[in-house]
Amino acid sequence: MIEVNGLVKRFDGFAALDGAALTVPAGSVYGLVGPNGAGKSTLIRCLTGIFRQDGGTVRVGGEDVWENPALKARIASIPDDWYYFTQSSIRDMMRFYRGFYPSFSMERYEKLREVFQLDERRPIRRLSKGMQKQAAFWLALSCMPDYLVLDEPVDGLDPVMRRQVWSLVLGDVAQRGTTVLVSSHNLRELEDVCDHVGIMDHGKVLLERSLAQLQDNMVKLQVVFPDGMTEVPPELPVLHASRIGRIHTLIMRMGAQEAADLLAPYSPLLVDAVPLTLEEIFIYELGGADYAVKDIVL
Repeated sequence: MIEVNGLVKRFDGFAALDGAALTVPAGSVYGLVGPNGAGKSTLIRCLTGIFRQDGGTVRVGGEDVWENPALKARIASIPDDWYYFTQSSIRDMMRFYRGFYPSFSMERYEKLREVFQLDERRPIRRLSKGMQKQAAFWLALSCMPDYLVLDEPVDGLDPVMRRQVWSLVLGDVAQRGTTVLVSSHNLRELEDVCDHVGIMDHGKVLLERSLAQLQDNMVKLQVVFPDGMTEVPPELPVLHASRIGRIHTLIMRMGAQEAADLLAPYSPLLVDAVPLTLEEIFIYELGGADYAVKDIVL
């Protein structure tokens, strides 16, 4: 389990993290989402022991991360901007990783060679961005980590390789109980792989729930009101409303049945609940229309 409580990190007086708290259950895939500048990457750097927090606690498996080499040897991380030595090849970096990860598996390294099909002796700097990201996964997964921390992990990968990488990661979750924390702006992809989600903004985690709980707590309805009724009743607790012809689309923070019961007194001709995407939940949990796409007229 990963536990973060009251986490504070300041840079020149600016609080990049301002009391952030989250819990990642053991053996789960946890998606951390939020707008640019929310503090996601800073939190990840604290979680992996790169930054020392100014306040609060960061514990992995019940242990503090900072200056804990034995614990860090169980955590593999792929940052958005993966670091490698300038002149190194994949094989050079493999030797480097073996020196820090006692559980590094050469058997798995050799098996993954068939998946990634990269020239391990070619300088990494001469590989494309997507190939470098494949190399990062090749090495990280060979470390056989108990905890895998990913920041924009599949950025630059083609669709086939994205599916391959997620298959490997989810295979480790199922077979080895690996705990995965992933930060990404690709909410559609997170929706397919995560079972828990945390939404972050302004250095805090605003909420965290299982994906099923998030979807149950908000509903999207398509409604047709009776003839002569063209506007949504103002007393309804609607987060966002739009209209195409006679069909109103309403976003409401409640369950589908509760929303349908609230609409019943207006005798709607049609009430149809439509599943919300994680992207829609993200927008309306962060502030509804204030975060929606705005039309600018020139």
